[in-house]
Amino acid sequence: MHGAGDAATIYPLTFEPVFRHYVWGGRRLATLFGRALPSGIVAESWDISGHPDSPTRVAVGRWQGHTLPEVLDALGLDLVGTHSADMLARGRFPLLVKLLDANQDLSVQVHPDDAYAARHENGEIGKTEMWYVLHTDPHYSLVYGLKPGVTPDALRSAIARDRVNDVLHRQPVLPGDTIDVPAGTVHALLAGAVVAEIQQTSDVTYRLYDWGRVGLDGKPRPLHIDRAMDVIAFDRPPAGPVPPQSIVETESLRRQLLVRRPQFTAERILLGPGATYDDVCDGSTFEIWGCMEGSSTVTWAGAPVDLPAVRFMLLPAALGAFSVTTRTGATLLRTYI
Repeated sequence: MHGAGDAATIYPLTFEPVFRHYVWGGRRLATLFGRALPSGIVAESWDISGHPDSPTRVAVGRWQGHTLPEVLDALGLDLVGTHSADMLARGRFPLLVKLLDANQDLSVQVHPDDAYAARHENGEIGKTEMWYVLHTDPHYSLVYGLKPGVTPDALRSAIARDRVNDVLHRQPVLPGDTIDVPAGTVHALLAGAVVAEIQQTSDVTYRLYDWGRVGLDGKPRPLHIDRAMDVIAFDRPPAGPVPPQSIVETESLRRQLLVRRPQFTAERILLGPGATYDDVCDGSTFEIWGCMEGSSTVTWAGAPVDLPAVRFMLLPAALGAFSVTTRTGATLLRTYI
């Protein structure tokens, strides 16, 4: 455990986001959340990323300007904790946090699990993820799973006849909903939603269907039918939003379990005006906190750091005691291993 003397190197980390430009993006990260965006369409904001394609850089403090992989290399277990020793051995920060602005329909896709990715994607890791819904247009639905009874043969037939849309399950969702998307789940955000995504640090995606669209280069984007068919969990029924499970409920604080998987656990913390949540990073795991609504402050070793909506912060595993407070009330996501 690090003590106060290590405050220069072990402290709450905020990052400069990296923006990704895909054909389905828009401008709502600016209009809804006041993000300063580059010109053009912005599909994704990678807010905390150790992925080699788009690593985020620390915004302030001793590590300012350094990428998350560089901080990981320097701090090791003090950053990620003993629960992520296997990922540290691979030189990979375990999780990736994004905001997605679906201004058009995303492709219908599926991700492999760790075992399949290791065999078929040069030792990559799989991609289990979750969405926390921040905004939807009225009467919004997304694609989650296949209709009950759809078999591999039925899906291949639908692909051959360009009737994939007929076999997809549509799931209505609302702001504040959590959608659990384990590897093997057919899914697609459709036009009209903005979500926060927590996922394994992997970009392995098998595109099953792309609505007959062309990419930014004017050409159809590639499909990955055979590998998608390999990894789809055909025996998994469609599921609705995750029902939050109460962990703690007081007049000023509600703590709810959203997702618990080997890859990550996610909770929602709802703080009333003037409330405080106290906890400790004890060396076992880092924590990622995101303010979804309202405004909050994270305090450690007497130093307060603002965490407004919609922003994320990484607390190193060796941080020690910390508190999250709000004057006006806040809804927060807490993610850890």
